[in-house]
Amino acid sequence: MKNMLVQEVPVEDRTFPERVSEGGQSFDLSGLLAAREADRYNLYGRHLNDMMVRVLQTIGYDVGFRAGHGQYLFDRKGDRYLDLLSGWGVFGIGRNHPVLRDALKSVLAADLPNLVQMDVSVLAGLLAERLLSFAPYLDKVFFANSGTEAVEAAIKFARGATGRAGIVYCDHAFHGLSYGSLSLNGDNTFRDGFGPLLPGCVKVPFNDLAALEQALSRREVAAFIVEPIQGKTVEVADDLYLRGAQALCRKYGTLFIADEIQTGLGRTGKFFAIEHYGVEPDMVLVAKTLSGGHVPVGAVLMRKPIFEKIFSRMDRAVVHGSTFAKNDLAMAAGLATLQVIESERLVQNAARLGARLMASFQSFAERYELVKSVRGKGLMIGIEFGPPRSLKLKAAWSLLETVKAGLFCQLITIPLFKDHKILVQVAGNDNHVVKLLPALVIDDADCDWIERAFDKVIADSHQVPGAVWSFGKSMAENLRKSASAR
Repeated sequence: MKNMLVQEVPVEDRTFPERVSEGGQSFDLSGLLAAREADRYNLYGRHLNDMMVRVLQTIGYDVGFRAGHGQYLFDRKGDRYLDLLSGWGVFGIGRNHPVLRDALKSVLAADLPNLVQMDVSVLAGLLAERLLSFAPYLDKVFFANSGTEAVEAAIKFARGATGRAGIVYCDHAFHGLSYGSLSLNGDNTFRDGFGPLLPGCVKVPFNDLAALEQALSRREVAAFIVEPIQGKTVEVADDLYLRGAQALCRKYGTLFIADEIQTGLGRTGKFFAIEHYGVEPDMVLVAKTLSGGHVPVGAVLMRKPIFEKIFSRMDRAVVHGSTFAKNDLAMAAGLATLQVIESERLVQNAARLGARLMASFQSFAERYELVKSVRGKGLMIGIEFGPPRSLKLKAAWSLLETVKAGLFCQLITIPLFKDHKILVQVAGNDNHVVKLLPALVIDDADCDWIERAFDKVIADSHQVPGAVWSFGKSMAENLRKSASAR
């Protein structure tokens, strides 16, 4: 039996056959979702990642989100949450933006040929043109499917263009989880158990120019890759660090790569975070927000001589690529996203509201002893908690830290979620930084919500004994039992 029936449509209406499903029935996605919603966690646990389901159920995050609009999420009961994760920075323009959805619908309605491979895409050319307009010192774009693919491409381009093998990266960096990008990760949590990794990769401390020069001075390094603000710690580059790094790279013939996968496209109050520092890298990597949250896309913006070293002859025209890169939906998503960022002045919004939130959180650091520091730029903000001075708090803090480093931060994130309907998480494993990465479309009312909720939860965390610390003690005991059962 055939899976599809084909009916010829008059030539004046279309020039190719229209396909309809057998029996005239369409695929009922809404019905399927409704029928299986109750099986959400069972399905995921059985066929995907059971450990993730256990985590969500243990900390009470298994509320079953059903809808997302802009900066808000809605659970199965219809309760509204303010999302300060934005899908790890993917939803810069918020969820389900109408401009983006209309662009994707237009692509589908146009019956574009898509991924012919032996042709080139108009949409890809347009998106490359738009991206380069934000970095006029760069000339070429290579498209990929994700941030980690962009990093992998940058490694290949750097090695191919320089004839060198070495790549220098920073301690605590995060550049992705495929093998090349994993080799540039400064956090052993992700690296352990997967070696040996890519040879020739050298780690240096972030914000340390002397260490960087020592690594580059042998003239064996193809590229230095750095995040202007580190995603896993929200450590911000010192005012002169990136300028100094660029100068050292020029001195020793090393390519300078800015990983803007999380910091780019307005996140920090500038279109690119490197604009805060006045540098012009040889490559700039973007992804996440560029996708609009619907169709994955990554890109490497670079200088023309680098690109031409790789695609140097006609027989090398396809020496590197990816099957689904430059697909029409991804390119349209990128174009629509850039349109929204500009028309809604989201870069300016991130700068203004980021400054407001930073000022509020700085006041917390002055009032609450558990708040160690506040750092970031624009709407990429980290609140770092640290050991208290008072004896009661010090004893409670030590109890949690003995069980697991960074556990205290869950006493902040879980009440924010349960009691204040704010979704936020710790910046990285075993650290004490709660990271805010909201959609760039948040407004002053959302900032009111954030400030009230954080103030209340942090204040409660200073009450010993109290409900927060009772919960922490229970969590620590559960972790002990889990560890001993292994």
